[in-house]
Order: sequence, then structure tokens, then C-alpha cells
Amino acid sequence: MSAFASGMAILLDPYMLWVILAGTVLGVTVGALPGLSGSTTAALLLPLTIGMGPVASIAFLGSIYCAANFGGSITAILINTPGDPSASATAYDGYPLAARGEAGRALGMSTVASAIGGIFSVIVLIVAAPLLARAAYNFGPPEYFALALFGLSMLGAVGSEVGVRNLMAGAFGVFLATIGLDLTTGVERFTFGFPELSEGLNLVPVLTGLFAISEMLTQATQLHMPRERLALDAVRLPSRDDFRKCAKSIGLSSVLGTFIGILPALGATTAALISYSETKRWSKHKHEFGKGAIEGVAGPEAANNAAVGGSMVPTLALGIPGSTTTAIILAGLIVQGVRPGPHLFNEQPVLLYAVFASMLAANLIYLALGLFAAKAFARITLIPDAILWPAVFVFAVVGAYGQDQSITDVWVMLIFGVIGFYLRRFGFSPAPLVMGLVLGKMVEETLKQSLLIFDQNWLLFFSRPIVVALFAVTLLSVFAPLIGRTIRHAFRREKGLDPLSE
Repeated sequence: MSAFASGMAILLDPYMLWVILAGTVLGVTVGALPGLSGSTTAALLLPLTIGMGPVASIAFLGSIYCAANFGGSITAILINTPGDPSASATAYDGYPLAARGEAGRALGMSTVASAIGGIFSVIVLIVAAPLLARAAYNFGPPEYFALALFGLSMLGAVGSEVGVRNLMAGAFGVFLATIGLDLTTGVERFTFGFPELSEGLNLVPVLTGLFAISEMLTQATQLHMPRERLALDAVRLPSRDDFRKCAKSIGLSSVLGTFIGILPALGATTAALISYSETKRWSKHKHEFGKGAIEGVAGPEAANNAAVGGSMVPTLALGIPGSTTTAIILAGLIVQGVRPGPHLFNEQPVLLYAVFASMLAANLIYLALGLFAAKAFARITLIPDAILWPAVFVFAVVGAYGQDQSITDVWVMLIFGVIGFYLRRFGFSPAPLVMGLVLGKMVEETLKQSLLIFDQNWLLFFSRPIVVALFAVTLLSVFAPLIGRTIRHAFRREKGLDPLSE
């Protein structure tokens, strides 16, 4: 209880409140800018947090993460261009609402639903993360190996062609994790004579390249694409009728978003898309969806913000990132000398509760900003790309160079910027590559440790019940799309329908 009180006491510290406020304002700002997502900004600013200390740096990054998801809804509603990928589903009904003159109503519902989903997930985080960490005390290297493998398998959980592409990108990330000195044999791998690569790829330039530089290159190909901008009337609180209409969708989406966030690798975008589908499924007004349904705004916004707190659960309790942005936050913790995992809850409980408090405060701050300053944030979209992206490039170069003062890191950033650009161009997301890079190192290390424990007898993995259970869940997650498709085809054949016509 004393740790909880000490952690919450950061909200009385003017400096910490300033850090959280700055992170929240910045998060809403970049969320409202098409192209500059929360993950891109967190990667870009990661080097600047090195001198801030563990609590302040994670509070800052966490506030950006919370607020960017909401900020993305502003442009999704006003110009049909989600500022953050997690707001993609919001545009389906938010923009039609704005087109018929109800932008203020849509943004008001987006603000309130986002805050409800975010606060709900933080409460779940406060309760669930310590419980999961306590259970993780039974984990040894074999269990962590099986858990990391499960995290990688979730990259394909989206299913179909996208799932296959995610697995391919994740596998490439695992390969990149092998760069550097093999601690078991002392052999250097894939360093190509560069001593700076002997410790492996530095996460900061890799993340900056994959998100900031690749996005800059992508935006450079779209400079002449006009965006239609709609007028914004005053943002207003949802009416009693709107609340009554959306209560079920907000509640369902908050639970769904938190659960999806807890699952490694899925993240807020997946949560929002699934939530939109489920909101429509359970709605009494299905005919309104796609034409300006207020439920179609409330559901995805509650879900994508609930996924934020959910994704922090495995990140803090197990050291397994729940999303791309939490992978960046995980890198921030490691840079600060903090190793997430079950021992963190005993060794640095005040840090954890400070993170919880900062996320709670960020949700309350962007609730106020959304209701009273959304009009000002909407004007941010008027910043010319010719000014915005050169500034991003300068920050990216300074950030990549600044941590170790290494020009090799700048080249790594530029190379991964090009890699990220071509990944996007051919339909691959950079996010699975990041997850593969982060989890790949863990897979390799825990596999080697496990084989040493088992005296090279890999069959002993199956003598550990938790490992067997995780292996089973991993296989299920990999083959679930195939199983589901087979069942649907069998059902259609039984009904006398063409199984290939679905």
C-alpha cells in the first residue's frame, strides 16, 4: 500500500505533472497529424528521454501512447484520414457524421469513449499486472522461451494473407536479432567488420528508421494528394440519448480492447477493427453503420484506448511487449537500466505505480483537451508537409546519433528507413519486424539457457506443464485461421452452398 501511495504521489509533483501534460499534448498533436503516429513519435523522442530518469521518461512515453490514439480520431472524423492507424475504424462512421454537420457530436463521443476505455484499462492494469507477475515467478527459461514463441505466433493471428505477411516480417525481425556477438560461443555474427554491431542492433536507430524515416518517404510520394477538410462545430458532450445508445458498445469494446491489448503483438489497431465488427454485430441499428452511426465512433475509440493499458500488462509483468509502442517503451526502460518482469514488482514497485498514475492522469488530461481544445488541435493538420517532414528528419538524425555518438547508428537508421518504406509499399507492416527483433533475442537466449538446463535434451521441454500449455496455445494461434476456414467450408457444403463463394 505504501508503494501505491508513493507512486500516486507523483501527481503532486509539479515537474511530473508538467511531463505528463507535455506528453499528452504532444500525443494528441501527433495523433492528429496524418503520418505521425504515437509509435513513430515515441521512437523519434526515445533518445531525448535518456536523461530524464526512469519514472519521468516512461511517464512521458506512456502519456504520448495514451493520447495519440485519441488524437488520431480528430483527423479520422474531419478529413477521413486517421492520424494514427488505431483510428482507422473510427473514420467509417465519424466522417459521415462530420459530412452531415455533426463533427462536434462525433468528436464529443470519441473523447468520452476514449477516456472511458483508457481509464478502464488502467484499472485492469493495476489489478492484473501484479497478479500476472506473481504467476510468472514460476517461470524459468523454458517457460519464457515458450511465452516468447507464443508472442511471435500472435503475429499471424490476424489471419489470411495479412497474417502470413506478418509472420514473414516477424521472422525477418528474429533473423536481425541474431546480429552481434553470440554470448555462448563468442563468435561474431553478421557484423561485417563493424565493431559497433558486436552488441547487436541498437533499438533506437532501428525504430526511428522503421517508423519516422519510412513514414517520411511514404509521405513524400503523396505530396500532391489533396485532403478534403470539413468545418468543425463546437465539440459537445454526448447527449443522454447518445449515452444510452452507446453504453453497451462502450462497455463491450472496453473489455474487448483490454483483452486484445494483453495478447502480445495485436495492439490497438486490431482491437479497434474487431470492436467495430462486434459493435455492429450486437447493435440494434445495423443499418446506420457506414452512414454515420454514433455507435461506430464509440466502439472503436473505447477499444483502441483500452488496448493501451492492456498492452502494458505483459510489457511490465513479463517483459513481452503487447504492441509496437510498448516495444518502444520497453526499449526506454532498458535504456534506463530497468528490466521489466516479475522481479520489478518487488524491486521497484514505486516506479510501476508511478507509471499507472501517469497513464491515469494522461487519460483525464486528454478528456479535458478533447472537449475544450479539439478545434485548436484540428488546425495542426494545416502544417505544410514541406515544413513538418524536414524537421522530423533532423530530429531523427540527431536522435540516432545522440545516444552513442556513432555515425554507424545514423546509417542503420537510414537503411531501416528504406527497408520500412519498401515493407509498406509491398503490403508489409513494420510492426511485426519490431516484435520479431525484440522477441527474437529473448527466444534465442532462453532456448540456449533451457538446453543447458536440460543437458541438450529438448524432449524435456514437454516435462513442464506450463510449457506444454503455451506450446498448445501457440499451435492453435498459428492454425486457427486455417481451422476456421475449414469449418466454414464444411458448414457451407453441408448446407449445399459453394464453399468458395463466401
